[in-house]
Amino acid sequence: MTVQLAIRTPSHALKARTDWMAGQDSPEPFRVAGTVVHVDEGREIFAEGEDTDCFYKVISGVVRVCKFLSDGRRQIEAFHVAGEIFGFELGGEHILSAEAVSDCTLVSYRRRNVEMMAQKDHTVTRHLFEVAMQSLAQAQGHSLLLGRRGAMEKVASFLLTWATHSTDRHIVHLAMTRQDIADYLGLTIETVSRSLSQLERDGVIALSSVREIRLKNVEALEDLAA
Repeated sequence: MTVQLAIRTPSHALKARTDWMAGQDSPEPFRVAGTVVHVDEGREIFAEGEDTDCFYKVISGVVRVCKFLSDGRRQIEAFHVAGEIFGFELGGEHILSAEAVSDCTLVSYRRRNVEMMAQKDHTVTRHLFEVAMQSLAQAQGHSLLLGRRGAMEKVASFLLTWATHSTDRHIVHLAMTRQDIADYLGLTIETVSRSLSQLERDGVIALSSVREIRLKNVEALEDLAA
């Protein structure tokens, strides 16, 4: 099931489009080609093997992009937050799947329309190149994260990264589950839970709730993630 089949709320989408366009500091070159859609938590946006006729920008919410392995395991390649573009791939078919971690508002772009714009406007071409480079940098960062020696290093790095998405760098709000975190870090859910519990016992973090973590000692986390 693709995002075109997901539930949409017209009034919500209209407001999101207005807010999105009004909030742009520098106009996105191809924003006029986009359609705002709403995707409910847990719904599929696109599946592996589907045509890459659309790509997306996150306006609100969190999206996970993942690969389902033949043995049933799942590897999450990336989480995308507001302002990030995903689903822009070179081939004719998606090599990964995308799902809404939380209720999401997205802008859907028709790839063909944007490519036609790029033929006439070099600004669009440059922007597409920037999107490709950002995707590459994110993939490289995730590869380096997976290459870290221990589970504690991976968890510490993950918490520090997600703290940057909060208005308070000492509070981490998690849209994803422990299983999502495990599948992103290449760990088991038990290992993630043990690592978080150990960090709490060491006084580095406080588990305020399942989805909120307070960073009590950022320096110690940075040392672990170094």
